[in-house]
Amino acid sequence: MIFHASMPSRHPAHVARVLAEIWGGFAAPFPSFPDSWMAVAGDERGTIIETYPCDRVITPGAGSDSFMPGDAQDSSHYSAFHMAVGTPLTTEQVLAIGAREGWRTLRCTRGDNFFDVIEFWVENTTMIEILTEDMQTQYRSFATPANFRAFAATQQQA
Repeated sequence: MIFHASMPSRHPAHVARVLAEIWGGFAAPFPSFPDSWMAVAGDERGTIIETYPCDRVITPGAGSDSFMPGDAQDSSHYSAFHMAVGTPLTTEQVLAIGAREGWRTLRCTRGDNFFDVIEFWVENTTMIEILTEDMQTQYRSFATPANFRAFAATQQQA
């Protein structure tokens, strides 16, 4: 279970507000990382997404020190990062939020009809898969150890 995640953004406060809207939560500054914000789901797990300025990185600390904020040496436009999050909103509501923001947002089917998601391209650079309640049911039906083993086995046969 993912309790929190962080992601880069050009406008951390705005992105946190939009993500909080998707969850029906709230956005607030994130004091642990300079100029960062967090989208707070307000659920029983304490789920948040931290939004960091895209020109900053997390770097390892020295010795037993924790991570430290740093400046990005190479800020590419896209990354391999993504995550899937649930929402109580409908597909139409999520698509409307994406349209309002001018962010690419579309409903997609993953795999061979495994489950549906809404690709929500935050600032048109970072993808978050948004799952409505119906999509969450589909996902949980697919996301079993047996199905993941079978899915991984298709790679071994290729």
